Amino acid sequence: MTTVASRPSTPDGVGGQSRSPLVRLRRRRVVAVLGLLVLLGLCCLASVAVGAKAISPGAVWDALIAPTGTEDDIIVRSLRVPRTVLGVLAGLALGVAGALMQGHTRNPLAEPGILGVNAGAALAVVLAIYVLGVESLTGYVWFAFAGALLASIAVFSIGSGGRGGPTPVTLALAGTALTYLLLALTHAVVLSDLATLDAYRFWSVGSLAGRDAGISVQVVWFIAAGTLLAFASAPGLNALALGDDVARSLGQSVRLIRATGIVAITLLAGGAVAACGPIVFVGLVVPHVARALTGPDYRWLLPCAGLLGAILMLVADVTGRVVMSPGELPVGIVLAFIGAPFFIALVRRRRLVSL
Repeated sequence: MTTVASRPSTPDGVGGQSRSPLVRLRRRRVVAVLGLLVLLGLCCLASVAVGAKAISPGAVWDALIAPTGTEDDIIVRSLRVPRTVLGVLAGLALGVAGALMQGHTRNPLAEPGILGVNAGAALAVVLAIYVLGVESLTGYVWFAFAGALLASIAVFSIGSGGRGGPTPVTLALAGTALTYLLLALTHAVVLSDLATLDAYRFWSVGSLAGRDAGISVQVVWFIAAGTLLAFASAPGLNALALGDDVARSLGQSVRLIRATGIVAITLLAGGAVAACGPIVFVGLVVPHVARALTGPDYRWLLPCAGLLGAILMLVADVTGRVVMSPGELPVGIVLAFIGAPFFIALVRRRRLVSL
């Protein structure tokens, strides 16, 4: 008599037990992404409606769909919508760049500025003001981005000079050394000229105020390209997280993965810094929150980090408008007040994930 072996089809069977955790993890990731999208939509609505002059959701809808030239229409369409769009772009860019930076350096305390992005942008802006007399924000954008790009190229070149090529340690050391050098040069220029110092302080505080739609148009292409490169490099970054030797054994080019990551970080962080000034904290803590939601898989971690970065940027911007109404606090200062206690609580309540 022959018997037919049957494979367990219930969750209690061996097959079910092996698949169930993966199904739960995938479901949790999908729910996290959808939840963050909904939360981002609510933050966008709050960013458009809340400020020194509160505007009802109905008036916001009318201003967007059928404007009639009222004061509310002008505020929504000319001031708050461009500001909200820029906040989403900058927050998304910094969140993704922070996740990439921590992955490539395997340092849980790394953030985009460690590659010299902020310092390079700052020196370029100062030189543009001091030497060329550039006074507009639209003029700062191109110089800031060029400075960020050149600084990142220099860091990658220096970090790749060793026998083992670019490694997390050499990149971090090269970035730190170059950052201090560029900051010293920046301070030397601003301390020698009062007019340059005044103009530089307005840019360096980190803010979404005073930026029109033209700023977003200038940087959106860089941020979009950096985002695509980041998502394309996610599988390679997963392999790199297992170690360089393991990544090579899996057929991955470590040098190509790192070069792609550096380019993506430069495009993302350079675009955000050029548009809004050097904004800290977003790229530092957001990846840890995203990792808690999705796990270490960069295919899910990067989108969640981008969404969380955009949400945090808008929340900080709205908070700055409310607490100092009818004036406002720049978003960079609000993020410092929010970020420091949050990061301390994060370190105390749970161990930082080993990268």
